[in-house]
This record gives sequence, structure tokens and C-alpha cells, in this order.
Amino acid sequence: MSTLTALARLRAARDGVAQRITTVRHCHISAQPLVFIPLKLAGEAAAPLAAMVGTDPGHPRLLVVPQPRNRDLRFAFAAGLAEVLLPYIEGFEKSTETVERKSGEPYERCLDAPQILMPNRPAVSFAALLGRSTRFRKAEGPYPVHPSVPLLGRWLTYLTDRSLRPGSSMLLATTEALSLHWATGQSNLEDANLAALLGWIDPPGGMSGRRAAEEAEDPLLWPPAGPATDPGFDNEVLGPAIRAYEEAPTDRAVDRVSQALRTQLEPTWRLMWRSVELLRSLPEGARVKDRWEMDRGSFTRFVERIAEGGPPQARRDGAVGAAARLAGLERARASYDVQRAHDDPLLMAEYRLSGEAFAGTVTSADLEHAEGEGRSRKLRPLITVRTGDPVRLSPKTTVGSPDRRGHAAEIVEVTDGEITLKVTKGMGRGRTPAPGSVPEPGERVSYTSLTDDFQSSAALPDPEQTPWTHGGPPQEYEPGDDDAQEEWL
Repeated sequence: MSTLTALARLRAARDGVAQRITTVRHCHISAQPLVFIPLKLAGEAAAPLAAMVGTDPGHPRLLVVPQPRNRDLRFAFAAGLAEVLLPYIEGFEKSTETVERKSGEPYERCLDAPQILMPNRPAVSFAALLGRSTRFRKAEGPYPVHPSVPLLGRWLTYLTDRSLRPGSSMLLATTEALSLHWATGQSNLEDANLAALLGWIDPPGGMSGRRAAEEAEDPLLWPPAGPATDPGFDNEVLGPAIRAYEEAPTDRAVDRVSQALRTQLEPTWRLMWRSVELLRSLPEGARVKDRWEMDRGSFTRFVERIAEGGPPQARRDGAVGAAARLAGLERARASYDVQRAHDDPLLMAEYRLSGEAFAGTVTSADLEHAEGEGRSRKLRPLITVRTGDPVRLSPKTTVGSPDRRGHAAEIVEVTDGEITLKVTKGMGRGRTPAPGSVPEPGERVSYTSLTDDFQSSAALPDPEQTPWTHGGPPQEYEPGDDDAQEEWL
């Protein structure tokens, strides 16, 4: 927890309402997201019990498994979920734009991408298990399923994997998205309760956030957001309803189970759309659009993979694939942290406190300063910035400005309260700086050593060159009948 977030939590506890810890929204919120709230059977890893899903707040689709231990009912649930999810996803595949790669080669990229909102991280983990349990199924042979089921599994696996990438917004855990922008007066563990978290952020009129969060802990008022259900509900309501279905599997028995589960899902459904409204009310950060473009590119590539008949994702990565995946996640994390700080003065303040950034006023500027003679002459304007921040950056450190993309400077000298900078990038190609490219005296500026410039990872061998210490070259994955064996893990 950062210093400023700790301070915000103390203020929230004192004032009885959550405190904003950002000035902008750092995640993309789609114009038409799809909300997916799953429930699972207690004591089972991935046995679906019910789900509420849809894009219209007033018309959710309720899917129920009246006996989760029945294989046919489980896969009927998966087919029903596919009826909602797949058309929503496929709707984004039709509209594309032509984009040129840096190499100059054009390619088609989807204009938009799907966005799935789930209540919390355990719900996302459940969706990942559901994807793993369905993507290897087949429409023929042993244990046949509806043809949409394996495709659903591939998309759930892709989306849940993508949600682990910092900065991605294709699949969001709502409690994490809210906690990214607000600090409450309770612990991080308590923030995982969606009703309690929203109680702090947007309490009812005349009620403090603390009191609203306390009421949210009552499962009769606000059932758990899933995927686990309340034990009292399981014992007193759900258990008898399922037993009644086992004794007489009639439409009336199914309706009894459905009505019981609806009471558990509808409160969370309302909370999810309330969360969407709160997040939409925040102004979007400048670099959120760039990250969403990366999501659209990733979505387009996966659409192409499916269209080309590629196999489902393997159960586990090989050594080289795992290393490349980890390196990509590390780069994404570093870039995401820097982008958020550049977009948000509150987050940049953390780096100013640590001495990795500073803000101040330009006191002088020498726009004609240059280095070298003749053809080797390079324009290198000098500026002096007065600051009260505790600067811990040494001379020759390269810094950038969040206010000027492509602008870079090198620290020349750090004295008591003053920093001399030599501008090295972002001035244009003329003999004098382009207008506005170099800060002028009296201008308020900020600089930081943080950078999100692309850095390539260490060279990795081809998968065929995997050393024996790491299992040797992996065998090419080909799904077989063993993958479709009756197993719901």
C-alpha cells in the first residue's frame, strides 16, 4: 500500500466515506459491456450452479443447473451460456479497420472488442476453470456436447488469461476496478465484498459508508456476489430445493430452484450496473485508449486463430512459452504503472515523494544552446527548474515529461532547490526548437525517470531448442479423445 493510499484510508475511516485515490479512470468501460455473475456448487471447484448474464440492466438472462452433479444439466448450462456470450463476442468481429504495422505491412483490426464484467477475482477464476473444463469437449464421440460448448471454453480461457495482463480491460473484476480508484476505511479483504465496497463508495442518503458496509455483511440483505453462496442459504433453501428436484424432476421443481437462486443473484446484478455508472462518471485517462487498442489487437488475433481452425489452448505452456508469457506480463506491469502515473497527478505524487520525479517552475531557458560544430552540431536547449521536491536523481539521468509525449531531457546539475536540464528529444528538426516544444520561463512542469518505452526481453530459444533441463523440446499439442473425458475440474 502506498503512502497516499494509506492516508486516504485513514481519511475514509474518519469521514465515513471512501476517498478518491485517482483523478481519472484508468480502465476502459465499454458502451455496452456484458455482465456475467456465476455461482458454483459448494464444495466443488467448477460445478456451475447458476449464472445471471446479459447486456441490458433491465433484462438479465438467468441460467440454472437444478442438479449440478448431473453431467447433462451442466453442459446444458454451458450451451445456454454460449447462447448469450458467443453472439455478443461475434458481434465485434464484423467491423474492422486497416492499420499499418511499423514495417509498413497493413492488417485488419477489429474496431471494438468485447468487455466482460464479473463481480470479483474468485468469479474470474471460476470462469477460467469453466473454460478449461469445456474447451476440450467434442460434438461427437464419447461424451458429446453441443458444438458451441468447446468454442465457449476457448473464449473463456482467452478472456480470463487476458485479464491477468496489467492494463487490459477485456475482462474486469469489478471489485478490483473500483478499488483502483477509491480507498475505503476497511481492509483489502473486506473490499473484496462488492456490496460492502459500494457501501463505502456510494452509501445511501443519510447513512455513512461504515454503516452501509456493515449492513452489506448481512447475507439476507446482500447475498454474496459469488461464486460461493451463503452456507445458511445452502442449508435452508437451496439444499431442500435440489432434493425436491431429485425426487421429482418437474418444471415446478426447476422453477423452485430457479426462484431461490434468482434471489441470490439479483442484488449483485443491481450492484454491478451501479458500479458501471460510478466508473463511467470518472474522466478517462489519456492512455486508456492506447491500452484498449492493444486489447483490440489481441482480440483480432484470437479471432483469426479460431477462423483458421487452430487447436484449443494447451493445458499448460512449454518452458519457452511460459518464460515468454512471464516476460510479457512483467513488461506490461512496468508499462502500466508508468502510464498511470503519467496520466494522473495523484499517482505521480507517489514518485515525487520517493524522489523519482519532481515538479516545479521553469526559471530560465536557453533555447539556442547547442553541442558540437558544423554538421555534428546538435540543438540542446537548457532549462532550469526550481522545485521543493526531494529530488534523488543524479546527473546524466534521462527524464521525460508526462505533459509532452516524445519529450526527453538529461539532468545536467542538481543544486539546492534547482535542477538544470538539457532537452534532447521532442524539439523538431529545425535549427531552433519548434514552438511550445521547450518549456518557457514561468511554466509549471514535471519530470520523471519513469518511462514506458518498449524494452525487448532477453532472447529465448525456439521451442525446438528447449534444453533437457527444462523438459526438452515440447511435443506439438494435438487434442485427442482423452481431453474430452468426463472430468469437471
